[in-house]
Amino acid sequence: MPRVLVPLAQGCEELEAVTIINVLRRAGAEVISASLDGQPVKGARGITLLADAPLNEFKGQDFAAVVLPGGAGTEILLKDGRILDLLERNAARGAISAAVCAAPKVLAAAGLLRGKKATSYPGALDQAPHEGTLVDAATVSTARSSPAAAPERPWTSRCWSWRRSSTRPSATRSRPS
Repeated sequence: MPRVLVPLAQGCEELEAVTIINVLRRAGAEVISASLDGQPVKGARGITLLADAPLNEFKGQDFAAVVLPGGAGTEILLKDGRILDLLERNAARGAISAAVCAAPKVLAAAGLLRGKKATSYPGALDQAPHEGTLVDAATVSTARSSPAAAPERPWTSRCWSWRRSSTRPSATRSRPS
């Protein structure tokens, strides 16, 4: 069973966090939600989320994927060296990194979007030094990095849910079923 880490920062978008966790658990992954500060996480809409454990409990551990929810918590993820180190280490191992809404800018900060196609919530990557190609698509899957743009379309998560993409970049629009 693949292990997936979903780091939760204060101010994260609750719908994105819960949808990521729900869809991947239904797909058979062992999903671990981890609070950056070890506290209950107050989301962007005031809903409190209880993480499985504090992020510090997973120092040095490997995951098949790290998936980042967006929202205002993205700024906290950006400033947390543990997250950037984890993403860089995952990339070096060929593991999956994915981000939703504004969180692709964290992938950019970790250098994972260099030379790749990416999408995000409008404007989220405008100030991020990503050296990639921005595309107008709900989701993009490139090698082992999958940013998704649409916070209002949680079903887009099915596009990258355990999809092992080839080394050839592809962009896919998602439609509700």
